Amino acid sequence: MASLRIGFVPEHFSTPLHFAQKHFGLDATLVPFPSGTGHMITALRADEIDIGIGLTEAWIAGLGKEGVEGDGGYRLVGTYVETPLCWAISTGAKRPEITSVDSLRGGKIGVSRIGSGSYVMGYVLADHNGWLTPGTEPYSDTVVLNTFENLRNAVNSGAADFFMWEHFTSKRFYDSGEIRRVGEIYTPWSSWKIVASTKLAAPGGSVDARVKDLFEKLDKGVAHFNANPEEAVQYISANLDYSAEDAREWLKTVRFPAKTEGVKPEVVSGCVSILRKAGVLAEGKGMDSNEMIV
Repeated sequence: MASLRIGFVPEHFSTPLHFAQKHFGLDATLVPFPSGTGHMITALRADEIDIGIGLTEAWIAGLGKEGVEGDGGYRLVGTYVETPLCWAISTGAKRPEITSVDSLRGGKIGVSRIGSGSYVMGYVLADHNGWLTPGTEPYSDTVVLNTFENLRNAVNSGAADFFMWEHFTSKRFYDSGEIRRVGEIYTPWSSWKIVASTKLAAPGGSVDARVKDLFEKLDKGVAHFNANPEEAVQYISANLDYSAEDAREWLKTVRFPAKTEGVKPEVVSGCVSILRKAGVLAEGKGMDSNEMIV
């Protein structure tokens, strides 16, 4: 059987996946997606990858919106991170008119892709701050910029007013003075899920043996991560462009599950209800939350 093609975001969160391959013989080709989960959704549907490890809200929005073609291309099969994600809200270093989160109402939001976590969380932020009016967009423009570097450039040039990205990935650009932090918002759900192509996890059917093997090796990678924090810090600081200090601080905030297989239905239904409230998904349309899980 062919080895799995696993899409992942090449950030600090990928460390247990790296350990699963390095120490426990995970037979897979790891395919980096620096532009994030929205790009992985496209790749799964194009049969370019078999597995994706990415953000909960983006996977659920991708299946829950109306008009999804065919069977949606993938299903939620596992849980990768149990803790919520801290999304930092950033603007340009020299944007004095932007003084607080309140100044962002009606502004231009930069996102990596439509349907990505950075896109979905813009609506969660708007809902959280009471900016949602039925039939009216909370922002004057949604600027699709694909990469983190493009997002940073856009808030400095004025092409976008703000964007949202994970806190520790953003932090060194605050430290260097390239961008400025305006605020933060946490996901109201556990932040990372594992999905499999419907060719490997058919709705109403069984899950491919290679996916079961992935869970077994990933669980060992997580256990190794938990038992060897300094090895994790060394890997992150040497390979993933974070300082050792920031890697150690991140370790205090993150919790991976001992068992990665399976998804709690209440996490998915809770996320769907918030995404409907935020206007990302439409009430009574799109895939039901129970259908999203195999």
